[in-house]
Amino acid sequence: MNRFGKGLLVAALVGVVGMAFRVSWNALRDVATATGADPTAATLYPFVVDGLMALALVATLVLTGDARRFALRVLAAYTLASLVLNYVHGVVPELHDEVVDWGRLADWDPANWALVLLATSLPVGSIYFGSDLVAKVLHHQPIDRPVEYPATTPNQDEAAETYVNQSMADLGVSVAAPILPTPAVGELPAAAAVSLVKPTDRVPAGAVAAESTRPRRATGRVPEVARSSRPARTAEQLLIEARTATADWADRELTAEGIRRAVRTSPAKARVLRDTLRAEREQAAGAGGAAA
Repeated sequence: MNRFGKGLLVAALVGVVGMAFRVSWNALRDVATATGADPTAATLYPFVVDGLMALALVATLVLTGDARRFALRVLAAYTLASLVLNYVHGVVPELHDEVVDWGRLADWDPANWALVLLATSLPVGSIYFGSDLVAKVLHHQPIDRPVEYPATTPNQDEAAETYVNQSMADLGVSVAAPILPTPAVGELPAAAAVSLVKPTDRVPAGAVAAESTRPRRATGRVPEVARSSRPARTAEQLLIEARTATADWADRELTAEGIRRAVRTSPAKARVLRDTLRAEREQAAGAGGAAA
């Protein structure tokens, strides 16, 4: 429906509601007069009842969720109350001529008490429910519109899927990039030399590194430039070097860390060399003591 049609529909609705309010206004004014209201209060009484119905209708269109259901309940309750008072105005002819006794809306006392309670409590309810509805409308947060992402063409989706699903074998033989020798610290500028020194990150005690489920990428053969130029030494050669390096060491200085630094080997081999050298020294000390 275009804007003109919507405007025409709203105008027709306002006209119908205005005429209905005029009809109801006469009945509610007479009921208010019968319950003891002065002429000014009786004239404003219809605005209290039917006006809150209009407010609840607007709140229903704005609110959502539980607040919207509350507005619908208020609208239904005041619509029913206005209907009952209009019905009483129709079945009690004395209300039209203003000759009925004050506080008398029905001949049966229980019905009269209920009708008087209903007519007198509607203004108080309008204050409470009207304030609550206005507060809910003012604090209402509209729902944000969903984020619209740019549409992708079928060719882009297909190309992305092909690239993701392509295995390493389809990409050809992997060739390791040449590893350039690292320049000495003295050859670098002062700022670059300082940036190479990084503080060692401390790992909390008991922390376990997470095992990665990502497959390792094939790197091919290690280039000759990256290989160590020092030939591998046998256990006997390491033992000879360790004996020579620790010949003048005291027994308390014969540690695995010291041996590792002296002969430049792994910690495991350094521990084996330490145990061997200590055993040799103990054996030599025992032989010397026996000879003495």
